Order: sequence, then structure tokens, then C-alpha cells
Amino acid sequence: MAIITISRGSYSKGKEVAEKVAERLGYECVSRDVLLDASDRFNIPEVKLIRAIHDAPSILDRFKHGKQIFIAYIRSALMCRVANDNVVYHGLAGHLLLAGVPNVLKVRIIANMADRIKAEMEREGISEEDARILLEKDDEERRKWTKTLYGVDPWDSSLYDLVVHIDKLTVSDAVDCVCQAATKEAFKTTESYQRRIKNLGLACQVKAALVDPFFDVRVTCESGNVIIFTGAGERQVSKLKKRAKELEKEIEGINNLEVHAGVPIPEDAL
Repeated sequence: MAIITISRGSYSKGKEVAEKVAERLGYECVSRDVLLDASDRFNIPEVKLIRAIHDAPSILDRFKHGKQIFIAYIRSALMCRVANDNVVYHGLAGHLLLAGVPNVLKVRIIANMADRIKAEMEREGISEEDARILLEKDDEERRKWTKTLYGVDPWDSSLYDLVVHIDKLTVSDAVDCVCQAATKEAFKTTESYQRRIKNLGLACQVKAALVDPFFDVRVTCESGNVIIFTGAGERQVSKLKKRAKELEKEIEGINNLEVHAGVPIPEDAL
């Protein structure tokens, strides 16, 4: 089966599409659940995680190394959710948080601004102008967040396998398109894909466990063999190695764990 990420703006019907796709395919539908998982697992107030995933970079800058730390937490929680496949995720930047997962169907749902404004007006009981201002601000914050962390524009259609415009195509039509695409061979889970997902999930767990206070670490994993890369000084490396030994006992699935300092970092390291 597949893992599906649905990227969307406010009031674009993306949430509705995600829920109906999950219902039709019998998949788990995930969004805010990931924030709750991360909040519980790492004892971080949910409000901080919500800011990390939704607000503009200026908000994140209030927290020391906030971007690296909170995104590591959220990515680890999301990887745990998708470990067994059959998931539709419609939170922000799922297609980027799951980079490296091979069988992800990346979908973008868009809608006309006029329709989005009308929906915002009805829900919030505000004027057309106020609704437009709120939507434009929300769109700009999402764009800044994605550009700052990943160097890409979330409106770039090349980031997705499928872009559906809710206008002449209805929500039902969009659900049909996504479900049909999910059956394609490229998105079916294989044993090789499953091993890759398991390795990525383990690397994410290790990074999330280390990123505060070792915010510069990068991690790779192959068949349970984990390598931690760092450019830190000797004293910090000594502390990192001590913490790494503890992780071998704390995190299930690690066969071997090594710390490499001052060496080239692989491109696929998290």
C-alpha cells in the first residue's frame, strides 16, 4: 500500500479530501496527532510545537536552535506514524518531513482565493477584507517557513506528484484522483522500501534524542547500524559519545552505534 501526504492551504478543502481518501482506502488519517505524539514523547508543550510547524521563522528564532530541535521531534513522531504504511498525513510539509521515504504519494490541493475567502468569512464571521488579509498572512507564513527550513517554495508544483485544483473538479473528484494514483506501482510498499523506512525511522529517533543539546548532529542508519556525525569540539564529542552509549540501550533496533567527528557528512544524513 502507500503513504500519502496532502499539502494544503487554509480553507482549500484539503482536510476534507484527506479524510475521505483515508476512509475510502481504509488508511489512518493523521494531522495534529503528530504534534500530540511529539509533545508527549519529548515533554515539549504542544503550543511550542504548533508554533514550530505553523509560524513564520521569526517566531521560531525566539527559541535557541528551535527550528532544528522541534522539527527533529516532529519528524521522528511522523516517522513512527508511517512506519507501517497505510497513512494519509495532511499536516504542513509532510512531503518534506518524509524526504527519503520512497513510497510517498505527494499531493497538493489548491482552491480559488475567492472560495477560500468566502469559507473564512462564514466560519469566523468577519468581513471579506479581513478574511483576505488573514488568508494572505497565513499563506505567507507557510511560504516563509518552508523556504527557511528547506529552501523551497510550497507553491512549487514540481515538489508534488499530483496537484488538484478544487474548482471544476469537486472534492469527490479529487478523492478519486488521489485514490487512483495511490494504486500505482511506484507507491506500493516493497520489502526494500520497508527496510528503508525502518532505517529512516531509527535515524530520526536517534537524532531527536540528541538534537537538544547536540543541535548540529547528523545521523545515518543502515540495517540498524547507526552513525552520528558532528563537527563539535573534543569536549562536546566526549559528551556525545557518552550519550550515544546510553541510546544503544534506550532505543530498540540499534545493532551498533558510532560517533564520527570532523569527517565528511553523507548527503542523505538526517
